[in-house]
Amino acid sequence: MPTAAKEYELTLDGHTMMITNPYKPLWPEANVTKLDYIRYLLLVSSPLLAYAKNRLLTVIRYPHGIHDKHFYQKNAPEYSPPWLMTSVWENTRYVLCNDQATLIWMANQAALEWHVSFHHAQDEMPTELVFDLDPSTDDFSVVIEAALLLKELLDELQLPSIVKTSGASGLQIYIPIELRYSFEQTREVGQFIASYLVSKHPKLVTIERLIKNRGTKLYIDYLQHWRGKTLPAPYSTRAKMHATVSTPLHWREVPHIHPTDFTVHNVPDRLKKEGDLFAAVSFPSQRASLDAILSILHQR
Repeated sequence: MPTAAKEYELTLDGHTMMITNPYKPLWPEANVTKLDYIRYLLLVSSPLLAYAKNRLLTVIRYPHGIHDKHFYQKNAPEYSPPWLMTSVWENTRYVLCNDQATLIWMANQAALEWHVSFHHAQDEMPTELVFDLDPSTDDFSVVIEAALLLKELLDELQLPSIVKTSGASGLQIYIPIELRYSFEQTREVGQFIASYLVSKHPKLVTIERLIKNRGTKLYIDYLQHWRGKTLPAPYSTRAKMHATVSTPLHWREVPHIHPTDFTVHNVPDRLKKEGDLFAAVSFPSQRASLDAILSILHQR
């Protein structure tokens, strides 16, 4: 019988690289090897890169799979190939995840999570307003309820919203905004919206930063939306047992889903069937104005 290859050679974007330890189990319970992972990334690379392009990239690396040691990496490794695009921001040389070659080279280094900034590397202008819904318990129905209430409020404010799973325990809601606001301004709006929701549903949601003081309430995190901070990119895998993926959704799906429904195994087929539901963020045909809300806030 032929032996399984110990390495594969792959050429992407004109760059040749070796895929080492292709059969190493990265998500053992989900039966996902490094080769399976790389196949997955190639299948979702187009919409993932569409959003991640030119953003500051932080990866979480798990050299021996999800159950072993891991570390965050912001700085491009010293041994990076010369073609890897980078950008210096606040004394850190970030990798820019701009093409398949970069994606797969980093994946071969066992980068299993892809977290990107809310702004591009060359400026500090937020491209959207974002809320991260972070539950305090394993009851996902609380996340669903809070997301739908937030959607209702955003609709009233005439702010278009796109929702995705975090790939872990929560949901994340993105509002494409006009490219002329500062993070200070988006924080004002985020705080206003989150605080209003808390005032209407004080038993369900909170903006309390300290976990020990939240009880069972869901945390509406508007503070994460800031220069240099990150959330998982759409279609990023997460280092969770089921090999879950941060997956864009139709709003009509929200009442019926759980984050574990979307994995390395089924997201490529879903993408083929549904198309890129995050395109409204990556390539928005319309961006929202925050002027009316800011005007009200400044009249107080």
